Amino acid sequence: MKYVIMFTSTPALDAQVAPEVAQDVYGRVYQWFQDNDAVIDESGAELQPVETATTVRSGAQGVVVVDGPFTEAREAVGGFSIIDVPDLDAAIALARSWPMLELEGTSVEIRPLVTDYSQFEQ
Repeated sequence: MKYVIMFTSTPALDAQVAPEVAQDVYGRVYQWFQDNDAVIDESGAELQPVETATTVRSGAQGVVVVDGPFTEAREAVGGFSIIDVPDLDAAIALARSWPMLELEGTSVEIRPLVTDYSQFEQ
């Protein structure tokens, strides 16, 4: 089954990580992608910092364009990958091995992909 795994962190806490620690974790992140290459269906992408986001939003006066992310939250999505694993338990096991989880304020969100669009047919 295919899932999107979204890697999130808290920018304010990210800024407090010592450069040598960040370098070590990024090295293990690179290795994590190599170790899990067989289940990563598409490589995904790392996103630019949340300050670069632009959001088109529906409001009371119509559609507006605003700077910033679509939600006001402490955490921000930093990247994503699409994986193909047997079930949610396998996706959770893979997410639990994400090296950045040792850093405070990080998480991995798992969502199944819609693969059968017939459910939207009328």
